[in-house]
Amino acid sequence: MKVPLSINGRAVEHDGHPMERLLDVVREGLGLTGTKEGCGEGECGACTVLLDGEPVLSCLVPLFQCEGRRIETVEGIAKGPARAFLERFVETGGVQCGACTPGIAVTAWALLERNPQPDRDEVREALAGNLCRCTGYEGILRAFFPEPER
Repeated sequence: MKVPLSINGRAVEHDGHPMERLLDVVREGLGLTGTKEGCGEGECGACTVLLDGEPVLSCLVPLFQCEGRRIETVEGIAKGPARAFLERFVETGGVQCGACTPGIAVTAWALLERNPQPDRDEVREALAGNLCRCTGYEGILRAFFPEPER
């Protein structure tokens, strides 16, 4: 099945099985390895990408559901206006081992696109589906709420 889609603003046509996972299309088919596979069962959020601007778990989305849709990966958002936020994400300790980072970054950016000034509860709720074993989440939260200069 040939499926036309947009990946990070670029029109592509992917030839694959209708039930091929979007995660595999992105990583193996298109070479965009920033998106990670964590659990492969939709539990950890590491594979989160944006589908028409909404965060989705790419390990659960079959190729046929992507026809004509707009997909953005961590590589795509890193080239746009999200770059400053992503740099702050690194500076505040929101990144450690890196396994969860792309999914959290994509989910966080989707939240900021909808609500440029979320409160802590909104951030926590938005990131509830993204598991991180290293940071304790405080570094991630500091990216949203940087401490004032001293």
